[in-house]
Amino acid sequence: MYSLSDFDFELPPELIAQTALPDRTASRLLHVSDTGIVDRQFFDIVDQLDAGDLLVFNDTRVLKARFFGAKETGGKVEMLVERVIKNTNDEHIVHVQLRASKSPLAGSKIRLADAFDVTVGERAGEFFTLHFPDDVFELIEKYGRLPLPPYINHEADDFDEHRYQTVYSRVPGAVAAPTAGLHFDEVLLEKCKAKGIQLAFVTLHVGAGTFQPVRTEDLSKHDMHSEWYTVPEETVAAVRATKAAGKNVVCVGTTSMRAIESASQTGELLAGSDDTCLFITPGYRFITVDRLITNFHLPKSTLMMLVSAFAGYDAIREAYAHAIAQKYRFFSYGDAMLLTNRS
Repeated sequence: MYSLSDFDFELPPELIAQTALPDRTASRLLHVSDTGIVDRQFFDIVDQLDAGDLLVFNDTRVLKARFFGAKETGGKVEMLVERVIKNTNDEHIVHVQLRASKSPLAGSKIRLADAFDVTVGERAGEFFTLHFPDDVFELIEKYGRLPLPPYINHEADDFDEHRYQTVYSRVPGAVAAPTAGLHFDEVLLEKCKAKGIQLAFVTLHVGAGTFQPVRTEDLSKHDMHSEWYTVPEETVAAVRATKAAGKNVVCVGTTSMRAIESASQTGELLAGSDDTCLFITPGYRFITVDRLITNFHLPKSTLMMLVSAFAGYDAIREAYAHAIAQKYRFFSYGDAMLLTNRS
């Protein structure tokens, strides 16, 4: 039985990538397989996949979800949109993480970006409910700021607004990028298709909970954060055809994997939308996913546990030690890994 400390490791701070490479496909790729570890370049990924394999991407789009504002009392507020709950002609409701010297009261107003007022509603667990005056997505896009991860030490600029989105992002709703997909550009996608590699999409809106630390040594006591996902019928059909042909379902990123595996909990992949709190740790048996493209993850994170469950605990420890020794770039703007299911 594994504990939290089993997923810790020492990472030199200089290996945390602070900026993205100008060329999306120029990152490195650490290939972990039954035959060992091989250092590659990401643009070689096409050579590691077979015709008939299926790449599954997460087409969520990152919101400009970070806001600064002020309460009616003048107190400063910083907030991060966690999820858009309702956005109709009559109601525009969001849940947010909110930081202030004193929590705002229900019914009070907060002025955001010195541009518009929101009304504070009831608490929703750890989140505050805010009522926006108009279309949420339009106001976020116009007045919000792109929220870079907490380990990146600069404010988002024009370059980040381009590079912290995947080239296929389509459905707004995430507060963090599905970062494995940042390595793909249009040219690489076309090369995949030209080889006969199939492409399919799911949507999982990455929440800020992805950056929350696990606070209990006993993993069975961890309260996993919830994220909304949808798996379309056409993706289910593509997965079934791939499996029937004896080819591999390859998830691009842990978010795509989480959506696919969450929708497979009956024993087969089913189309639909739902919230998932799926917490994957070693011992989990993967139902649908055969291979995974992913970045390097934070020590003691739920994603370290997920990749350890997928590729094997010892294999991941060895791979991370190799990556650190070879000075791979870590986290959201860093390099990638290609893993095979050993669960």
